Amino acid sequence: MSLLILANPQPPHHLYLSTSHHPTTKQWECCMRMPEQFPFSSGTLVYILNGTDPEGQPVRYGLTFEPGSKEYFQVDSKTGILTLAEELDREVQDEIEVLVSITDGPNKVVERVQVFVMDANDERPQFHNMPAIVDVPESTSSGKSIYKVWAVDMDTGSGGSVTYFLQSNDAQVKFAIDRHSGIVRLKPGMTLDYEKATTHFITVVAKDGGGIYNGKQQVMSSSATLTINVIDTQDTPPVFIGTPYFGYVYEVSSPVSFPFLSDGVFGINKTNGCITLRVYPAHLRKEMFNIKVKASEVNADGNLMDSSIATVTIQVVDLNNHPPTFYGENGPKNMFELTMYEHPTDGEILRGLKISVNDSDQGANAKFNLRLVGPGRMLHVVPQTVLNEAQVSILVENSSAIDYEKFHMLTFKLLAVEIDTPERFSATADIVIHLLDTNDNAPKFSSDYYIARIPENSPGGSNVVSVTAVDPDSGLWGEVKYSIHGSGSDMFLIQSQSGIIYTQPWASLDAEVKSKFNFYVKAEDTEGKYSLAEVFVTILDLNDHAPEFNDNFLEKTMVIGAPVKIEAIDDDAEEPNNVIEYSIMKADPDNIFDIDADTGEIKLKSFIKSMDIVQNITKQKDCTWSVVVQARDRGSPSFSTTAMVKIDITEETQLNGPFVSFLMQSRDNPVKVLGMIAGFICIMVVVTVLISTISFLRNKKSNKILPSRRIIRKRPNHRRQWAPKGTDNEDEQFHVKEEINAADNVNCNNNMIPQYQPHYYPPPPPCAPFIPPPLPCHHTSGERNWARSNSSGSVAIKPKKKPIKTKESQVNTALVSELKMRLEQRRLANQY
Repeated sequence: MSLLILANPQPPHHLYLSTSHHPTTKQWECCMRMPEQFPFSSGTLVYILNGTDPEGQPVRYGLTFEPGSKEYFQVDSKTGILTLAEELDREVQDEIEVLVSITDGPNKVVERVQVFVMDANDERPQFHNMPAIVDVPESTSSGKSIYKVWAVDMDTGSGGSVTYFLQSNDAQVKFAIDRHSGIVRLKPGMTLDYEKATTHFITVVAKDGGGIYNGKQQVMSSSATLTINVIDTQDTPPVFIGTPYFGYVYEVSSPVSFPFLSDGVFGINKTNGCITLRVYPAHLRKEMFNIKVKASEVNADGNLMDSSIATVTIQVVDLNNHPPTFYGENGPKNMFELTMYEHPTDGEILRGLKISVNDSDQGANAKFNLRLVGPGRMLHVVPQTVLNEAQVSILVENSSAIDYEKFHMLTFKLLAVEIDTPERFSATADIVIHLLDTNDNAPKFSSDYYIARIPENSPGGSNVVSVTAVDPDSGLWGEVKYSIHGSGSDMFLIQSQSGIIYTQPWASLDAEVKSKFNFYVKAEDTEGKYSLAEVFVTILDLNDHAPEFNDNFLEKTMVIGAPVKIEAIDDDAEEPNNVIEYSIMKADPDNIFDIDADTGEIKLKSFIKSMDIVQNITKQKDCTWSVVVQARDRGSPSFSTTAMVKIDITEETQLNGPFVSFLMQSRDNPVKVLGMIAGFICIMVVVTVLISTISFLRNKKSNKILPSRRIIRKRPNHRRQWAPKGTDNEDEQFHVKEEINAADNVNCNNNMIPQYQPHYYPPPPPCAPFIPPPLPCHHTSGERNWARSNSSGSVAIKPKKKPIKTKESQVNTALVSELKMRLEQRRLANQY
């Protein structure tokens, strides 16, 4: 097997399939390159697959993808036209794996094709460090590097190369960029001045090298803004940053002595500006102080230059020296317990817990957060922020999570943590909740459906499948009982405690009668809560039927060069038990015939091309050969049966006449032959009725006295079968007697009362279908006086002398038919 795929979608592609053997499992790696931006919309032709079968069988095409892969293509199974189902994007997926298949029915070839998506210039350059803000001192020299811009284009080739330039219409722009490296510099001869401009905005453009997109050359670009902040140098008076200033003195602070810049209460370090307390806070008479601080510039000679003054506010505050504390009804407590039923109402307060919290500090030192830490988001605490003290409430947040089947006991940590203090004092308390069970669960099956298989010959009471359901509730609420329901459950029973499903004691399973059963199984607890699962039972077919021919003795007529077909039927339900293989067990003469093991077609060896060869082989004029054919199924164990096939050999040149030619052409289409025979019988009936009607009307109009004809029926022999059409025994059914006695209804008006009333006999069987004359054998006239039927195997004896039909005999036959019909009508009228 081979598969070739080209990149050009225009010429048809050929796949060659051999049906002489099954396809091998080896998969050939193929590849195909396709532009990323394919210039078509969904449904547009991409490729044409063209496959042939050396035996002329029609082929079908298929296209599949690996599980989970996006299906970019679709194929018409008849024409092999491959179309695009979704647009391609190399940046998303640059390689697509496709499984291309071709089949003629029994055989199938699958090829693995690698589709490589080629790049198109469809991506813009993307900045990785833009927009950006850069601080540049105003003393930066010209030509110095300021910032490096970086942009990446996901495309390949020239479409992925990036160059940079600045987008500006101002000729006085102070900055330049290297088009390859992206380094931004201060232009030669340019300087920065903080007093004139503190910020500069420049737009950087990144452009790719261009490429093909939808058949056209395209260049793509993107832009971003670079903000340059100019940093001032020391050329102005000092400025206080972050004014106004606030300071705090804690209640237990110790005084610090400095020999400089002191007003008696506070001092300041002239170098770093650190303000310190010089007395104990307890000696202070007020809580708020406003002091002024002066900052002066010093030149290189140490002389004071420009100066600025700022106000500092200092407050004496409480010291944070008390942590939060939890209290119960009888004082401080760090563990609280509660017993309750599972699944309380959402939003319900757990009233069995009486908790309070307190922090004895003042102001911000007494402000803290409450938080509950535990399994899941089951409970939450109110309030969440406390100032000094509060009553604590625990509320239910997620009722479904408070489940006895998951937790018999819940343990939480209640945390109190200060918010704005440097110490971040905290306290904890344990909350233990003991849960009580309720019947809140229905039994749950281990699977939504169960699939079982059981052989068809299994005796009654055989185990089929065991279903399992679990109810996690405790005690009686967790006990499960099983039952089965549905129209497909009649053949099965279930043990209510164990869940074992078995067949009824009287059940007789037969895959040929019914091979599929499905029904529902119910698991229910003591309070009626239940769940359902579906059970699918497949009756496994066993090879318990042998192939059967329509008859153990078959007769066929074979034209040299054309096969004859035999057929056996196996009543087993599934393959391979009902798959039949044909073989020739014995032939007389031997080694003359071949048989197709799959179809049952028997044909002569290829060297037998004429009747002369046949007669040379048999050494006699007889051209009828016997073949013992075996039909064997593929089951285990395998069964077989045999049949004797009598084959009458003839040459196609001996089949003369259009009718025989039609029969030979239609030998594989028996419906067509039966339709033709039925049409012929209808025409014959219509012609007979017309002739009878015309004869009756003509006799009625004439006043001639005709001799009466009486139908005398012979007493039938009930053991005798009807003679086949075409024999010489037709006169045994009806006899016509001519009588001259004019007293017996000479006008044939059927008004007379017959002297003999016949008994009721069953009417003759309907006309047998027309059986064409047997195909002649290759012999001379007079050598054989019989021929075999091609369908039923019965023998028709050839009449020795062909009767001569005259016009008068045809009229008599019509009259006999007319009288027969009238007598039958009269007999039926007398009965009723």
